[in-house]
Amino acid sequence: MTNYTPETFIPARDALARHGVIAYPTEAVFGLGCAPYDEVAVRRLLSLKSRSAEKGLILIAADYSQLLDYVDDKKILQDQRFNVLSHWPGHTTLILPARPDVPSFLRGQHDTIAVRVTAHEPARQLCKALGTALVSTSANRSGEPALTSAEAVRNTFGEDIDWIMDAEVGKATQPSRIINPLTKEVIRS
Repeated sequence: MTNYTPETFIPARDALARHGVIAYPTEAVFGLGCAPYDEVAVRRLLSLKSRSAEKGLILIAADYSQLLDYVDDKKILQDQRFNVLSHWPGHTTLILPARPDVPSFLRGQHDTIAVRVTAHEPARQLCKALGTALVSTSANRSGEPALTSAEAVRNTFGEDIDWIMDAEVGKATQPSRIINPLTKEVIRS
């Protein structure tokens, strides 16, 4: 495991402060991300990907507490809580009730939000150092294969990405599984 210092993430923090889009490794592919509370940055990210805001986006976090500004936690009943939280940290994205104040540029046309507490150490350390969950969508333009290295992200997006974390993706061979643990619906296996 690489030990990152607080200085490692200063450029990422600076990028987020300037409505920046950053790239970082996740469990299977590189992700593009930004601060979820920054509409300017989210719309810039969607434009880079040529992706509609209607689908909604995934947020990743170092721990569940970073997601509480977005997940309507009181709608997860006590008897459902173990089933929900037992998926994390891990490679499973959960569809959970969104707080009423979560903007549509994050949740799309849904009243839910897709969230994951990542187990991939570089991404977890990044979220921890920044003190926030991050928007996380695969590093590619819509319809193209997802990129799996920092070099590929640089070659594809160039100066449009404000900071790239030069670390390896995890060992997963597929994007995260997406489920709604409250309805048992599997959105992506």
